[in-house]
Amino acid sequence: MRWSEPAGLLAIGLLAWLVSWAGTRWAIRHAQVHGLHDLPGERRSHAVPTPRGGGIGIAAAGLAALLLLAATDDTPTAWLAMAMGLSLVAGIGWWDDHRDLPATPRLLVHVVAAALLAAGWWLHGAGPIVAVVAFLAAVFLVNAWNFMDGIDGLATSQAMLCGVAFAAMLPAPEGMVGVALAAACLGFLPSNLPRARVFLGDVGSGTLGFLVAMLLAAGLSASGRAQWPVLLLPVLAMSVDVGLTLGWRMRRGERWWQAHVQHAYQRWSRRSGHGTVAFAYAIWTGLACGFMLWWLGYGLPGALPALLAWVVAAVLAWRVLHREAGGRTEGIGA
Repeated sequence: MRWSEPAGLLAIGLLAWLVSWAGTRWAIRHAQVHGLHDLPGERRSHAVPTPRGGGIGIAAAGLAALLLLAATDDTPTAWLAMAMGLSLVAGIGWWDDHRDLPATPRLLVHVVAAALLAAGWWLHGAGPIVAVVAFLAAVFLVNAWNFMDGIDGLATSQAMLCGVAFAAMLPAPEGMVGVALAAACLGFLPSNLPRARVFLGDVGSGTLGFLVAMLLAAGLSASGRAQWPVLLLPVLAMSVDVGLTLGWRMRRGERWWQAHVQHAYQRWSRRSGHGTVAFAYAIWTGLACGFMLWWLGYGLPGALPALLAWVVAAVLAWRVLHREAGGRTEGIGA
């Protein structure tokens, strides 16, 4: 059985789902035994103590997929380098879930992991542009997913949609990573929605950001530079909320790297609930993913103007949500 065939992809999906589901259930018991709970507070968006670290199952599923590729693909060293990068991100996240670490060592580990991802794509035969994109995307998205992991279901559903979209456009074996990511997210989500019995933790959010960065670089390698702007559409909702909110906090002189509840999704969730906000973000990203696949399918020109139109719409949506759901947006053109 070849992994690129439907039966092979189904097998990969089932394996990733099972590993993620089992890992999540183990993480709940582990957190309860060791007292690993996120407590309610002014910098939290939940009301009851909740176990954290449930994303260890997603990390295990992603690592299993990369090791399987290393064992079966023609460029094993490339996949091993990427697997090492994922292990570093998940490992420092797991450590931080057990005892809070300063931001600097975490960022340094993320940079090393991003360099391993870039090296992996270089060894896989991609050009220097893809390697640079992989590095920058990994550093940004690992931290963006961490910032956006503040309400039930949001970070996981966004990564799942990215996995589905890139799996649909990528050839084997890269598309297998998208299948594994989507299936692993599906294995975790029932424990996080509609009532969270466990949170991803840094181990989970970092893993999701790293795998999405891997898929983004794979998409660039597969589609070529002419179409790169539309490849950013699946990560636009997360990126805009992170970028504008952090910019807003910097202009206000706040410690932007500290935990807070000032993102647009957090402000909106205080009025409408976690499930409603996660679903709305999923609708936006689902449409963006569909547009990306439609655009690439027809090979249309003018990808940059298409991206800019989506960015303008996302910025306007952020302004409305951030202002109407909890305060003025001074510092970002308000």
